[in-house]
Amino acid sequence: MSVELKTQQQKNVKFLDQVRISLRSNRYSKKTEESYVGWIKKYIVFNGKRHPSELDKESIRIFLNYLAVDRQVSASTQNQALQSILYLYKNILRRELGWIEEIKFAHRKKHLPVVLTKEEVKSIIKNLEGVVGLMTKLMYGSGMRLGECLKLRLKDVDLELKIITIRDAKGEKDRVSVLPESIIEELKLHISKVKNLHKRDKEKEIVVALPYALSKKYPNANKEIAWQYLFPAKSIVYNEDEKVKYRVHLHPSTYQKEFKKAVLKAEVTKQATPHTLRHSFATHLLQNGYDIRTVQELLGHNSVKTTMIYTHVLNRGIGVRSPLD
Repeated sequence: MSVELKTQQQKNVKFLDQVRISLRSNRYSKKTEESYVGWIKKYIVFNGKRHPSELDKESIRIFLNYLAVDRQVSASTQNQALQSILYLYKNILRRELGWIEEIKFAHRKKHLPVVLTKEEVKSIIKNLEGVVGLMTKLMYGSGMRLGECLKLRLKDVDLELKIITIRDAKGEKDRVSVLPESIIEELKLHISKVKNLHKRDKEKEIVVALPYALSKKYPNANKEIAWQYLFPAKSIVYNEDEKVKYRVHLHPSTYQKEFKKAVLKAEVTKQATPHTLRHSFATHLLQNGYDIRTVQELLGHNSVKTTMIYTHVLNRGIGVRSPLD
Protein backbone atom coordinates (compact mmCIF):
# COMPACT_ATOMS: atom_id res chain seq x y z
CA MET A 1 0.00 0.00 0.00
CA SER A 2 1.42 3.42 -0.98
CA VAL A 3 2.02 6.12 1.65
CA GLU A 4 -0.37 8.45 -0.21
CA LEU A 5 -3.24 5.92 -0.17
CA LYS A 6 -2.63 5.12 3.53
CA THR A 7 -2.73 8.84 4.40
CA GLN A 8 -5.99 9.23 2.43
CA GLN A 9 -7.58 6.29 4.33
CA GLN A 10 -6.59 7.86 7.68
CA LYS A 11 -8.20 11.15 6.60
CA ASN A 12 -11.42 9.30 5.68
CA VAL A 13 -11.53 7.54 9.09
CA LYS A 14 -11.18 10.89 10.91
CA PHE A 15 -13.79 12.35 8.57
CA LEU A 16 -16.30 9.60 9.46
CA ASP A 17 -15.67 10.36 13.15
CA GLN A 18 -16.73 13.96 12.40
CA VAL A 19 -19.94 12.64 10.87
CA ARG A 20 -20.64 10.52 13.99
CA ILE A 21 -20.06 13.50 16.31
CA SER A 22 -22.38 15.69 14.20
CA LEU A 23 -25.17 13.08 14.18
CA ARG A 24 -24.91 12.58 17.95
CA SER A 25 -24.92 16.32 18.66
CA ASN A 26 -28.07 16.60 16.50
CA ARG A 27 -29.58 13.73 18.54
CA TYR A 28 -30.00 11.23 15.74
CA SER A 29 -30.65 7.69 16.91
CA LYS A 30 -27.84 5.13 17.05
CA LYS A 31 -29.54 3.15 14.29
CA THR A 32 -29.66 6.23 12.00
CA GLU A 33 -26.04 7.01 12.85
CA GLU A 34 -24.92 3.52 11.81
CA SER A 35 -26.96 3.74 8.61
CA TYR A 36 -25.72 7.22 7.58
CA VAL A 37 -22.06 6.47 8.35
CA GLY A 38 -22.39 3.15 6.50
CA TRP A 39 -23.75 4.79 3.35
CA ILE A 40 -21.19 7.61 3.43
CA LYS A 41 -18.42 5.02 3.74
CA LYS A 42 -19.84 3.09 0.73
CA TYR A 43 -20.03 6.37 -1.24
CA ILE A 44 -16.36 7.08 -0.49
CA VAL A 45 -15.24 3.53 -1.40
CA PHE A 46 -17.30 3.60 -4.61
CA ASN A 47 -15.42 6.76 -5.65
CA GLY A 48 -11.98 5.22 -5.19
CA LYS A 49 -11.67 6.31 -1.53
CA ARG A 50 -11.44 9.95 -2.55
CA HIS A 51 -12.41 12.56 0.04
CA PRO A 52 -16.05 13.73 -0.45
CA SER A 53 -14.88 17.37 -0.70
CA GLU A 54 -13.24 16.40 -4.02
CA LEU A 55 -16.51 14.96 -5.38
CA ASP A 56 -19.45 16.75 -7.00
CA LYS A 57 -23.12 16.24 -7.94
CA GLU A 58 -22.12 14.02 -10.86
CA SER A 59 -20.39 11.60 -8.46
CA ILE A 60 -23.56 11.44 -6.34
CA ARG A 61 -25.76 10.87 -9.41
CA ILE A 62 -23.56 8.01 -10.66
CA PHE A 63 -23.54 6.37 -7.19
CA LEU A 64 -27.33 6.58 -6.78
CA ASN A 65 -27.92 5.25 -10.31
CA TYR A 66 -25.51 2.38 -9.60
CA LEU A 67 -27.61 1.45 -6.53
CA ALA A 68 -30.86 1.50 -8.54
CA VAL A 69 -29.65 -0.12 -11.78
CA ASP A 70 -26.76 -2.42 -10.85
CA ARG A 71 -27.55 -3.26 -7.25
CA GLN A 72 -31.35 -3.09 -7.80
CA VAL A 73 -31.97 -1.79 -4.28
CA SER A 74 -35.45 -0.81 -3.10
CA ALA A 75 -36.71 2.78 -3.28
CA SER A 76 -36.43 3.19 0.50
CA THR A 77 -32.80 1.94 0.49
CA GLN A 78 -31.83 4.31 -2.31
CA ASN A 79 -33.55 7.19 -0.52
CA GLN A 80 -31.67 6.33 2.69
CA ALA A 81 -28.38 6.53 0.78
CA LEU A 82 -29.41 9.89 -0.73
CA GLN A 83 -30.40 11.35 2.66
CA SER A 84 -27.06 10.21 4.14
CA ILE A 85 -25.08 11.95 1.39
CA LEU A 86 -27.21 15.11 1.57
CA TYR A 87 -26.59 15.25 5.35
CA LEU A 88 -22.87 14.89 4.69
CA TYR A 89 -22.69 17.85 2.29
CA LYS A 90 -25.07 20.10 4.21
CA ASN A 91 -23.88 19.52 7.79
CA ILE A 92 -20.24 18.49 7.45
CA LEU A 93 -18.91 20.02 4.22
CA ARG A 94 -21.32 23.01 4.37
CA ARG A 95 -22.10 22.80 0.67
CA GLU A 96 -25.51 23.36 -0.88
CA LEU A 97 -25.91 20.84 -3.70
CA GLY A 98 -29.20 21.98 -5.18
CA TRP A 99 -31.18 19.70 -7.50
CA ILE A 100 -29.33 16.64 -8.82
CA GLU A 101 -30.37 15.93 -12.42
CA GLU A 102 -31.09 12.56 -14.07
CA ILE A 103 -31.26 10.31 -11.02
CA LYS A 104 -32.80 6.95 -11.88
CA PHE A 105 -35.01 6.42 -8.87
CA ALA A 106 -35.76 2.85 -7.84
CA HIS A 107 -39.39 1.83 -8.35
CA ARG A 108 -41.36 2.11 -5.13
CA LYS A 109 -43.46 -1.00 -4.62
CA LYS A 110 -46.63 -0.75 -2.59
CA HIS A 111 -46.76 -3.56 -0.05
CA LEU A 112 -49.60 -4.15 2.38
CA PRO A 113 -48.35 -4.97 5.89
CA VAL A 114 -48.46 -8.55 7.13
CA VAL A 115 -51.18 -8.85 9.78
CA LEU A 116 -51.76 -11.78 12.12
CA THR A 117 -55.21 -12.93 13.19
CA LYS A 118 -56.03 -12.74 16.91
CA GLU A 119 -55.77 -16.54 17.09
CA GLU A 120 -52.34 -16.49 15.45
CA VAL A 121 -51.11 -13.90 17.98
CA LYS A 122 -52.43 -16.06 20.86
CA SER A 123 -50.73 -19.12 19.38
CA ILE A 124 -47.35 -17.35 19.14
CA ILE A 125 -47.65 -16.02 22.72
CA LYS A 126 -48.41 -19.56 23.97
CA ASN A 127 -45.03 -20.65 22.61
CA LEU A 128 -43.15 -17.93 24.47
CA GLU A 129 -42.36 -17.63 28.16
CA GLY A 130 -40.55 -15.40 30.62
CA VAL A 131 -39.27 -11.97 29.59
CA VAL A 132 -39.72 -12.60 25.85
CA GLY A 133 -43.34 -13.65 26.39
CA LEU A 134 -44.03 -10.54 28.47
CA MET A 135 -42.43 -8.31 25.84
CA THR A 136 -44.59 -9.87 23.12
CA LYS A 137 -47.79 -9.23 25.09
CA LEU A 138 -46.66 -5.66 25.77
CA MET A 139 -45.81 -4.92 22.14
CA TYR A 140 -49.00 -6.42 20.74
CA GLY A 141 -51.08 -4.79 23.49
CA SER A 142 -49.64 -1.29 22.98
CA GLY A 143 -48.45 -1.11 19.36
CA MET A 144 -44.83 -0.46 20.28
CA ARG A 145 -41.89 -1.16 18.00
CA LEU A 146 -39.25 -3.59 19.30
CA GLY A 147 -36.70 -0.80 19.76
CA GLU A 148 -39.20 1.30 21.72
CA CYS A 149 -40.01 -1.63 24.01
CA LEU A 150 -36.33 -2.32 24.71
CA LYS A 151 -35.67 1.33 25.60
CA LEU A 152 -38.45 1.49 28.22
CA ARG A 153 -37.36 2.55 31.72
CA LEU A 154 -39.23 1.80 34.94
CA LYS A 155 -40.36 5.44 35.12
CA ASP A 156 -42.14 5.06 31.75
CA VAL A 157 -44.65 2.50 33.06
CA ASP A 158 -47.67 3.76 35.02
CA LEU A 159 -49.48 0.75 36.47
CA GLU A 160 -52.18 2.89 38.12
CA LEU A 161 -53.16 4.93 35.05
CA LYS A 162 -52.48 1.89 32.82
CA ILE A 163 -50.36 3.85 30.34
CA ILE A 164 -46.88 3.57 28.85
CA THR A 165 -44.85 6.63 27.87
CA ILE A 166 -42.72 5.90 24.82
CA ARG A 167 -39.85 8.40 24.74
CA ASP A 168 -37.68 9.50 21.83
CA ALA A 169 -39.64 7.41 19.35
CA LYS A 170 -39.35 7.82 15.58
CA GLY A 171 -38.87 11.52 14.83
CA GLU A 172 -37.68 12.20 18.41
CA LYS A 173 -41.25 12.38 19.69
CA ASP A 174 -42.73 11.15 22.95
CA ARG A 175 -46.13 9.50 22.92
CA VAL A 176 -48.46 7.65 25.28
CA SER A 177 -49.99 4.25 24.61
CA VAL A 178 -52.24 1.85 26.47
CA LEU A 179 -50.91 -0.65 29.03
CA PRO A 180 -52.86 -3.94 28.74
CA GLU A 181 -54.69 -4.65 32.01
CA SER A 182 -54.30 -8.41 31.51
CA ILE A 183 -50.52 -8.27 32.04
CA ILE A 184 -50.37 -5.89 35.04
CA GLU A 185 -49.85 -8.63 37.64
CA GLU A 186 -47.18 -10.30 35.51
CA LEU A 187 -45.56 -6.90 34.98
CA LYS A 188 -45.54 -6.17 38.73
CA LEU A 189 -43.72 -9.43 39.37
CA HIS A 190 -41.20 -8.64 36.62
CA ILE A 191 -40.59 -5.12 37.99
CA SER A 192 -39.87 -6.53 41.46
CA LYS A 193 -37.17 -8.75 39.86
CA VAL A 194 -35.67 -5.71 38.10
CA LYS A 195 -35.60 -3.83 41.43
CA ASN A 196 -33.78 -6.75 43.10
CA LEU A 197 -31.26 -6.80 40.24
CA HIS A 198 -30.75 -3.05 40.71
CA LYS A 199 -29.97 -3.54 44.41
CA ARG A 200 -27.29 -6.08 43.52
CA ASP A 201 -25.92 -3.77 40.82
CA LYS A 202 -25.57 -0.89 43.30
CA GLU A 203 -23.48 -3.08 45.57
CA LYS A 204 -21.20 -3.92 42.64
CA GLU A 205 -21.11 -0.27 41.43
CA ILE A 206 -22.88 -1.14 38.18
CA VAL A 207 -24.84 1.77 36.69
CA VAL A 208 -27.39 2.01 33.90
CA ALA A 209 -26.59 3.59 30.52
CA LEU A 210 -28.29 6.99 30.02
CA PRO A 211 -29.23 8.72 26.76
CA TYR A 212 -27.40 11.81 25.43
CA ALA A 213 -25.44 13.72 28.12
CA LEU A 214 -27.89 13.12 30.99
CA SER A 215 -25.17 11.46 33.11
CA LYS A 216 -23.36 14.83 33.21
CA LYS A 217 -26.50 16.87 33.80
CA TYR A 218 -27.80 14.47 36.49
CA PRO A 219 -24.69 12.71 37.90
CA ASN A 220 -26.64 10.28 40.13
CA ALA A 221 -29.48 9.44 37.71
CA ASN A 222 -27.68 6.33 36.43
CA LYS A 223 -27.91 4.85 39.95
CA GLU A 224 -31.59 5.65 40.49
CA ILE A 225 -34.29 2.97 40.26
CA ALA A 226 -36.49 5.11 37.97
CA TRP A 227 -33.89 5.05 35.18
CA GLN A 228 -33.38 1.28 35.16
CA TYR A 229 -34.34 -0.53 31.97
CA LEU A 230 -37.60 -2.47 32.14
CA PHE A 231 -35.92 -5.27 30.19
CA PRO A 232 -32.25 -5.27 31.25
CA ALA A 233 -29.61 -7.49 29.67
CA LYS A 234 -28.00 -10.23 31.74
CA SER A 235 -24.48 -9.25 30.71
CA ILE A 236 -22.55 -6.15 31.74
CA VAL A 237 -20.74 -3.70 29.45
CA TYR A 238 -17.43 -2.27 30.65
CA ASN A 239 -16.38 1.16 29.34
CA GLU A 240 -12.56 1.27 29.21
CA ASP A 241 -12.36 5.08 28.87
CA GLU A 242 -14.69 5.87 31.76
CA LYS A 243 -13.72 2.80 33.83
CA VAL A 244 -17.42 2.20 34.49
CA LYS A 245 -19.56 -0.97 34.38
CA TYR A 246 -22.89 -0.46 32.62
CA ARG A 247 -26.16 -2.38 32.59
CA VAL A 248 -27.76 -2.05 29.14
CA HIS A 249 -31.09 -3.30 27.78
CA LEU A 250 -31.71 -6.71 26.26
CA HIS A 251 -30.21 -7.05 22.77
CA PRO A 252 -32.81 -7.04 19.95
CA SER A 253 -31.37 -10.22 18.41
CA THR A 254 -32.07 -12.13 21.66
CA TYR A 255 -35.76 -11.34 21.30
CA GLN A 256 -35.87 -11.82 17.51
CA LYS A 257 -34.45 -15.37 17.73
CA GLU A 258 -37.02 -16.45 20.33
CA PHE A 259 -39.87 -14.82 18.41
CA LYS A 260 -38.88 -16.63 15.20
CA LYS A 261 -38.84 -19.98 17.06
CA ALA A 262 -42.33 -19.29 18.47
CA VAL A 263 -43.71 -18.46 14.99
CA LEU A 264 -42.40 -21.80 13.67
CA LYS A 265 -43.80 -23.73 16.66
CA ALA A 266 -47.18 -22.03 16.25
CA GLU A 267 -47.12 -23.13 12.57
CA VAL A 268 -47.96 -19.63 11.40
CA THR A 269 -47.38 -19.58 7.64
CA LYS A 270 -47.23 -15.77 7.34
CA GLN A 271 -43.87 -14.02 7.25
CA ALA A 272 -44.21 -12.69 10.79
CA THR A 273 -41.58 -10.52 12.50
CA PRO A 274 -41.73 -8.57 15.79
CA HIS A 275 -42.96 -5.54 13.79
CA THR A 276 -45.94 -7.63 12.61
CA LEU A 277 -47.29 -7.30 16.18
CA ARG A 278 -47.56 -3.52 15.65
CA HIS A 279 -49.44 -4.00 12.37
CA SER A 280 -51.75 -6.50 14.08
CA PHE A 281 -52.38 -4.10 17.00
CA ALA A 282 -53.53 -1.34 14.62
CA THR A 283 -55.68 -3.61 12.44
CA HIS A 284 -57.38 -5.31 15.41
CA LEU A 285 -58.20 -1.92 17.00
CA LEU A 286 -59.92 -0.83 13.77
CA GLN A 287 -61.75 -4.18 13.66
CA ASN A 288 -62.95 -3.49 17.21
CA GLY A 289 -64.50 -0.20 16.10
CA TYR A 290 -61.90 2.37 17.23
CA ASP A 291 -61.59 5.42 14.98
CA ILE A 292 -58.59 6.03 12.74
CA ARG A 293 -57.44 9.15 14.66
CA THR A 294 -57.18 7.22 17.94
CA VAL A 295 -55.11 4.52 16.24
CA GLN A 296 -52.94 7.23 14.62
CA GLU A 297 -52.15 8.77 18.03
CA LEU A 298 -51.36 5.42 19.64
CA LEU A 299 -48.99 4.52 16.81
CA GLY A 300 -47.39 7.98 16.74
CA HIS A 301 -47.90 8.55 13.01
CA ASN A 302 -47.43 12.14 11.78
CA SER A 303 -50.09 11.78 9.13
CA VAL A 304 -53.36 9.88 9.14
CA LYS A 305 -52.46 8.76 5.59
CA THR A 306 -49.82 6.44 7.07
CA THR A 307 -52.42 4.89 9.37
CA MET A 308 -54.90 4.52 6.50
CA ILE A 309 -52.92 1.54 5.16
CA TYR A 310 -54.57 -0.60 7.85
CA THR A 311 -57.99 0.22 6.46
CA HIS A 312 -56.77 -1.20 3.13
CA VAL A 313 -55.85 -4.41 4.96
CA LEU A 314 -59.35 -4.59 6.42
CA ASN A 315 -60.96 -3.92 3.04
CA ARG A 316 -59.19 -6.77 1.22
CA GLY A 317 -61.93 -9.01 -0.08
CA ILE A 318 -64.57 -7.60 2.30
CA GLY A 319 -67.95 -7.16 0.69
CA VAL A 320 -66.94 -9.13 -2.40
CA ARG A 321 -68.53 -12.55 -2.87
CA SER A 322 -66.46 -15.04 -4.82
CA PRO A 323 -68.17 -16.30 -8.05
CA LEU A 324 -67.35 -19.82 -6.84
CA ASP A 325 -69.63 -19.26 -3.84
